[in-house]
Amino acid sequence: MLSRRTLLKSAAVFALTSKASPVASAPVATPSPQRFDFAWLKGQARWRAQSPYRPARNVLPNVLADLDWDRFQSIRFRPQRALWVGSNVRFQVRFFHPGRTFNTPVQMYEVVDAQARPIRYNADMFDFRESGINPRSFPKDLGWAGFRVHFHTDWDNDIAAFLGASYFRAVGGEKQYGLSARGIAVDTGLDRPEEFPSFEAFWLERPEGATSRLTVYALMDSPSLAGAYRFDLVPGATLTMDVDAALYPRRRIERLGIAPLTSMFLCGENDHRMAHDWRPEIHDSDGLALWTGAGERIWRPLVNPMDVRVNSYVDADPRGFGLLQRDADFDHYQDDGAHYNRRPSAWIEPKASGDRRWGKGAVQLVEIPTADETADNIVAFWNPASTPQPGQELLLSYRIHWGGRAPFEPALGQVVATRNGVGGHVGQKRRYFSWRFAIDFVGGQLATLGKSAKVEPVVTASRGAIELALAQPQVEIQGYRVMVDLRPTDDSVEPIDLRLYLRLGQEALTETWVYQWTPPPAGERRRWLG
Repeated sequence: MLSRRTLLKSAAVFALTSKASPVASAPVATPSPQRFDFAWLKGQARWRAQSPYRPARNVLPNVLADLDWDRFQSIRFRPQRALWVGSNVRFQVRFFHPGRTFNTPVQMYEVVDAQARPIRYNADMFDFRESGINPRSFPKDLGWAGFRVHFHTDWDNDIAAFLGASYFRAVGGEKQYGLSARGIAVDTGLDRPEEFPSFEAFWLERPEGATSRLTVYALMDSPSLAGAYRFDLVPGATLTMDVDAALYPRRRIERLGIAPLTSMFLCGENDHRMAHDWRPEIHDSDGLALWTGAGERIWRPLVNPMDVRVNSYVDADPRGFGLLQRDADFDHYQDDGAHYNRRPSAWIEPKASGDRRWGKGAVQLVEIPTADETADNIVAFWNPASTPQPGQELLLSYRIHWGGRAPFEPALGQVVATRNGVGGHVGQKRRYFSWRFAIDFVGGQLATLGKSAKVEPVVTASRGAIELALAQPQVEIQGYRVMVDLRPTDDSVEPIDLRLYLRLGQEALTETWVYQWTPPPAGERRRWLG
């Protein structure tokens, strides 16, 4: 999986892999104004998918390709050259310059009154003084790497960025970037390098007057499929992004990932395997949240595994899922540079109606081992049960919520911490190996329950024996702490799946905590006995 991890490391800084770009030979590249709408764009994607994919040459000048990171970062877009600057439009768009691994030109268009005009590359839009390079030798059709969006409430800080393959990300009121999303994922987590489709052209629709909604269109292409996308962005404390897409496969796709989210988890309170840093926790997201079609709420803490791990949560017409950063306590991170406590969450809300219902499938979670916080190693997406076939049209519609809190939070207790360590009784000799899990639940009715309430932990394990299952109120957190001891009953090191929730009588008080724990080898277990 080395090649995939290399790509993920690039994705952490939105690096663009070498992708094909037939835009120059397609009708979208004509310099004169052209009528444009989403139906036309879908026709372009369908037309492409009917022809073989044609990789494009890397036309990036060597002086840009050979830049180190610091010199590349020193190339600054001039804010006064932003799209729509000086108008009454509430948005501005600033562009990223190509360079390093951002080596395939991306075409840009402005749409006004349903007419699309190309936005030509112009070196005068950038300040190259600190980079030490002379842009006079650059080709006039160099193109762009991507763009970022600014809103009138704070021109200095961008609210969304599209840069690299089909990656994009956004911020809510915290104004702190974190995890990313992608247009689509192809063959993620398989025993071969995955494919990274690219947005090869964007159409930026000029908003009318004082509207606070920005519409962006994109054309995607790759060896496996072509696609047309529409994004409707609405800034706010929680930024919402409505996504409509039409995909046209060129081949049978073994694992299609719809609405993929990409994040990073190095270490946390539940996983200390790579906790060699002075900071207690290092992650962009700490869990996968699910809201199933049947209405169950599930929380799965993330881990940094020893090998690639893929989990599937089978469902039908899911109500939502997301990678969340629930822990927002600075003291748990102690990082005043990366600000992990301010990283946003992203929640996917399917728009289920007619032929756009998501149907049967699974939310899949891919966790990849990493030794560095610059490498994205977490991916979550919806994988439909039916395998996409060439010639199909796949219509998708969903909303992404970016912000500090996930929407539609239930009136149930939620997991706020997962900790684990050796089991047994303090002060007593351990006769066998067991592992303890301590899970804290907060919210819902938990803070209002009387001392005599008979709260019951409902615990199951796919293997091994549950030897302790105790739920106790915790005044300090105004919630409950559950202690569970699991004793492996064999020497296998295959993962064990656990499920837990709290109930009072037959009423569920909390969401369901699910976890996958890998027992240590038999020899390592013996060191805990004494």
